[in-house]
Amino acid sequence: MKKPSIAAIKEQLVHCRELDATQRQQLEADDRVGVRRLLEIWKRKRANEQTLIEKFHEMNVFEDKLHADGFQAIAGIDEAGRGPLAGPVVAACVILQPGTVILGLNDSKQLSASKRDALFDQIQTNALSYGIGTASAKEIDTINIYQAAKQAMLRALADMTLEPDYLLVDAMTLPVLTAQESLIKGDARSNSVAAASILAKVTRDRQMKELDQCYPGYGFAEHKGYGTALHLQAIEKLGPCPEHRMTFAPLHS
Repeated sequence: MKKPSIAAIKEQLVHCRELDATQRQQLEADDRVGVRRLLEIWKRKRANEQTLIEKFHEMNVFEDKLHADGFQAIAGIDEAGRGPLAGPVVAACVILQPGTVILGLNDSKQLSASKRDALFDQIQTNALSYGIGTASAKEIDTINIYQAAKQAMLRALADMTLEPDYLLVDAMTLPVLTAQESLIKGDARSNSVAAASILAKVTRDRQMKELDQCYPGYGFAEHKGYGTALHLQAIEKLGPCPEHRMTFAPLHS
């Protein structure tokens, strides 16, 4: 019997998540180096996928317990941009579709920009509802970064099309009547908070790229407002712009 071509086997494995016993036996018995290499790549990919599935379920313990307790619309809330010298602080609120598994959810700071962008689209597609809220650099200077981050979170909550019945909030307690829990490092412990972290981070990064067009020379598109050497040099040369947080060191001095 003629063996299938390596190209045909590659096409099969690209679209195959499971191999039955006969398929696996045939591939493992194939003595062609190219087939063995393809099978090893497929096995590694499936093993990595299984690890991500297990990670997702580990990070869904809060949501699972709340669903078991009768809550239906569990929202994660997080913000991005507390530390930069310029730009807004951005928050997101997300209710994920129950039963949907999104592989790779994690604290946005632990992910590459390309991975965040891919997850951003998946989160929006699989969310029952999500909202975005911002607080400007001027607000940050007026009420301080902690209060501004809280204000951005409240605005993200107000932006929702579906009202949550429980909130999982990253290291913050919000002044609302909705039942809630503050989770330290919540973006690494809860899928809902991780999803909010990613939406907030990607949204803010895109806003900083837009601000780079409005205020050229500071490098906002590159460093997103953080106090890098390049940014500090630009401030020294150009002076601050309206998007700089004047209460932050070294700007306030």
